[in-house]
Amino acid sequence: MMTLRRLSFAAVAAAALAHPALAADTWVVDKTHSEASFQVRHMMVSKVRGYFTDFGGTIQLDRAKPEASTVEFTVKTPSISTANEKRDAHLRSADFFEVEKHPEMSFKSTRIKAVGKDKYEVTGNFTLKGVTKEITVPVNFLGFSPNNEKAGFETTFAINRKDYGLLWNKDLDGGGYVLGDDVTISVAIEAAKKKETAAAQ
Repeated sequence: MMTLRRLSFAAVAAAALAHPALAADTWVVDKTHSEASFQVRHMMVSKVRGYFTDFGGTIQLDRAKPEASTVEFTVKTPSISTANEKRDAHLRSADFFEVEKHPEMSFKSTRIKAVGKDKYEVTGNFTLKGVTKEITVPVNFLGFSPNNEKAGFETTFAINRKDYGLLWNKDLDGGGYVLGDDVTISVAIEAAKKKETAAAQ
């Protein structure tokens, strides 16, 4: 009887490990329905806006315990666009992103804290131009689609570009600078639930 009980317990434990009931689902960023954009002060009076066209990421989403979820997001820096070819070429140069040497910037979460209904503070490592710093960004969860196959998230936060080696600027006649130091980044994500592949027979 003891041997049978031990065997039964071992079988249950093995099954639980192989198929965890509360395992997080994997969600993949749907690039065609998502956006990564930024804006920075220009000439002391206006803002230049731009976006990146090539990016991706995954979210390990634990619905039962959102604080246990994780997110990784990567942007291809050569895909920057401000609707001005000359300016975009300058932004890709060593004065700014130096895309040949640093073709990606990324964010990888380390912890998540719930701060309200569908509101979270997501802390993680942000890497830009070879510099990695820990930052915390506010994330709003926008909900699931009716078929539970899509999920929406958005965040807006600011960084100081000089913290990451984007130092270029130019004095203005009469005082001030061409560019501000603070860059506001906005990311809107529609993520698709990754389909599980059937186990080999």
